[in-house]
Amino acid sequence: MKKIFYALFVLSVFAVSACHKDKKINPNPGDTTTTETALQKIQDSVYMYAKEDNLWYNQLPATLSDFNPHRFTDPDDKTALDKEVNALSQYAINPATGKPYEYYKYSPGEAKYSFIDNGAVSSELNGVRGDFGFDVGYQAVNDLRVAYVYPGSPADIAGLKRGYRITSINSSSSLAYDGGANVNFIVNAIHYSNTISLTALRPDGSTLTANNISTSNYTVNPVLKDSVYDAGNGHILGYIVFNSFTSDANADPQLNAVFAKFANAGVTDVAVDLRYNGGGYVSTAEYIDNLLVPAAKSGGLMYNTYYNANLQADKDPLLSKLYYIPAGSFTVQNNAVNFNKIGSLNASRVFFIMTGNTASASELTVNNLRPQMDVQFVGDTSYGKPVGFFALNIGKYQYYTPEFSTLNSAGQGGYYNGFAPGTASYPGVQDYDDYSKDWGDLSEGLLAHVWNYLKTGSYSVQGPVIQSLQAQRANFSIYKQKAAALKLNPKKFRGMVYNRRLIVPRR
Repeated sequence: MKKIFYALFVLSVFAVSACHKDKKINPNPGDTTTTETALQKIQDSVYMYAKEDNLWYNQLPATLSDFNPHRFTDPDDKTALDKEVNALSQYAINPATGKPYEYYKYSPGEAKYSFIDNGAVSSELNGVRGDFGFDVGYQAVNDLRVAYVYPGSPADIAGLKRGYRITSINSSSSLAYDGGANVNFIVNAIHYSNTISLTALRPDGSTLTANNISTSNYTVNPVLKDSVYDAGNGHILGYIVFNSFTSDANADPQLNAVFAKFANAGVTDVAVDLRYNGGGYVSTAEYIDNLLVPAAKSGGLMYNTYYNANLQADKDPLLSKLYYIPAGSFTVQNNAVNFNKIGSLNASRVFFIMTGNTASASELTVNNLRPQMDVQFVGDTSYGKPVGFFALNIGKYQYYTPEFSTLNSAGQGGYYNGFAPGTASYPGVQDYDDYSKDWGDLSEGLLAHVWNYLKTGSYSVQGPVIQSLQAQRANFSIYKQKAAALKLNPKKFRGMVYNRRLIVPRR
């Protein structure tokens, strides 16, 4: 599983090749003097880059032979590498919990953050995807819904919209949540197939039949919805659904248009819906923070970044064999980021709507603003990824392993268990995700909390809205809904990728 994909930091200029010499380091990727296979060379490099660059490098096995990466085998090379990455991720123990930093309660033994990728993540974060363009979630045990659809994607062209209830996939109506066969069938159909046929019910009760939808490439618009609502009492709400921290070139023009609209409408409060946003580029997270932060806070510290002792002391022989790395590139003082206000919006409060799929760069965005303005948390506990990475190109793969952590201007960070809405540290309200309504519907479960708060000062939602949701969720706990959501999208990226230029390739 790709782990938050869910804040990312990728140095886009890194093109670090798998290498070792004398069974340790081979600065020439073309050297074939060893008897190791191509896979074994990549396996060695995965360990050695982690030992140099991983945030918790000093808790990893001391030597290559101690770890023995060649013990991870499989007919499929990628699967063998996944096994190695999972094993490496379990060594570093978080003293606060007594469990690995990368412990993942929904899949113990798998890495929560680290992963091996074939380059798809880089393409997606630059705004190009090649899939059906939609995701699903369970409203209740027997109620599978469309969670979101990217504009211009094959699913969008076929007519799918958020909130539609899926009644059959590839002629099968066995879609009830069971944590096993049914879920595996759905995952394979949506994420590992090239064509899919669906039947779905629209909110008006009519049926949509979409046969033989094929995957294809499309450009991602990360803004799925934006609206302005007048709540009265001097509160004007600006609502934006932001679904992926794609590159600045892809995301910033979309964000500029939305926030200019908010400013022109006199928006006083903003709701940023990040419920399915697993993260992406750090620079885009900074951009959103600069759009949201009050003008009076411009120039102040946004956050500090912390690398391991090796990198801070310029002890990076693997990286420096291929790149010019200026001295001090990874010190704290050279990685402080300050606010630089963008636009004229001057909102006093921001509500972040989140779920267990809100991760990494999304969490960075939230954490940076906590000391600066009134930040409210609405929804379910976020993924919990206070660390980021940059991509290490090893052969035909890219290796992502935690290489840095961040703290905001108040020294807050380390949210390995996620943000828990409605608790002392994270003011707001906890509730289920509501897949039954389209984006921007003020009766949708989570947005309804925000709307009620602006109108009454209370998050409590009464009447038909809450009664309907409670009836649908009988025997389906918020924990089960989160577990289902995470299982339904094993390919989802959760992370924050560092993409500010610190080093340059050797010529």
